[in-house]
Amino acid sequence: MWSTRTIPLSLSFRPCTRLLQHAEHRARGFATATTSSASSPSPSPSELEPNTHYRITLRRSAISLPVRYKGTLVALGLHRRMQTVYHRHTPDIAGKILRVKELVQVENVPASAVRNKTEQRRERKAPRGYAVVGSGLELDL
Repeated sequence: MWSTRTIPLSLSFRPCTRLLQHAEHRARGFATATTSSASSPSPSPSELEPNTHYRITLRRSAISLPVRYKGTLVALGLHRRMQTVYHRHTPDIAGKILRVKELVQVENVPASAVRNKTEQRRERKAPRGYAVVGSGLELDL
């Protein structure tokens, strides 16, 4: 009824090599990260500036979601997909982001990266494609 087949010792007790490989890989990455950061001459000005705002972009629609999620998006100022708004780091904004975290993309940005609606529109706008250099009909008198 019971099998008398034995399992070789090499197969029965084998440490989890995948976890060991992962730990070694992380240790190597940590060692190179610490040495590379120590050798960098100086951080750029954007790295010195503290992140003070959230850049929140609505990536997924709130259609067919409960009213409370739609209300949270309205409270954040998000009305359509791919719309981006900026908010300061505050506890109430963080709570609103957590409520709709599956729908939005959030990045921490410094105050210099904050754009209002008209600045965002100007950055998206395509170049004119031509330049007015003057008229050939003008006479120099």
